[in-house]
Amino acid sequence: MNEKLNKDNLKDKTPILKLKGIKKHFGGVKALDGVDLEIFDSEIIALLGDNGAGKSTLIKIITGFYTPDEGEIFIDGEKVGNLDPKLAREYGIETIYQDLALFNVLDISANLFAGREIRKGHFLLSQKKMDALAQEALDKTGITLGSTLRQQVGELSGGQKHAIAICRAVYVSGSPKVILMDEPTAGLGVKESNKLLEIIKGLKKAGKSVILITHTLDHAFEVADRFIVLRSGLKVGERDVSKTSSTELIEMMVGSF
Repeated sequence: MNEKLNKDNLKDKTPILKLKGIKKHFGGVKALDGVDLEIFDSEIIALLGDNGAGKSTLIKIITGFYTPDEGEIFIDGEKVGNLDPKLAREYGIETIYQDLALFNVLDISANLFAGREIRKGHFLLSQKKMDALAQEALDKTGITLGSTLRQQVGELSGGQKHAIAICRAVYVSGSPKVILMDEPTAGLGVKESNKLLEIIKGLKKAGKSVILITHTLDHAFEVADRFIVLRSGLKVGERDVSKTSSTELIEMMVGSF
């Protein structure tokens, strides 16, 4: 049984990613003001907060697109310097942004291997090998597309596109430890959202950790082990899923807690 994790049974473990006292200013605006965050192996964290709370800034620091003004970053218990996107990926941090960064005019296989094409010689693509690995990756993710690998991604549904992006990040880019997802169910219907949530649960079963940004609390309660709430650049709350409610989380987000 894949039980929900909580702080009590994690206290003796080393987090795979830890941020301590992270601060980031943009001019006179404090985007983050001393934020702490820990995520452990095979754990799903939902990062919550209203627009402008600091969620995107925190994600961009984790992925190396922003450098913190103050604070420390630890990976597997070891302090590391400031990250850049390449170094973050080398440490096993992958991000799936809301726009998914897919090429609609390319087929499924080409999207999975975009920028990582397998070649025979210097010029020719090894299409047969890429197709075989693409199907293997899709199978590992538990994705059933009902489409051929030659179908253009632009013809797929929103949920199928998200599944392709997840598959690329997890099984083609390498073997990430932490996967960051920005509003993965935004714009999806109920059936597609539920399928995507099952894929996220499958990532945890496969030993991956997920930081999930979402405004949909029902989805967060469905998959998350813990919630971290930001407001105006501050971390205002952290709760285990079994020890909180939607009402309490909303009160923390809007400032009435």
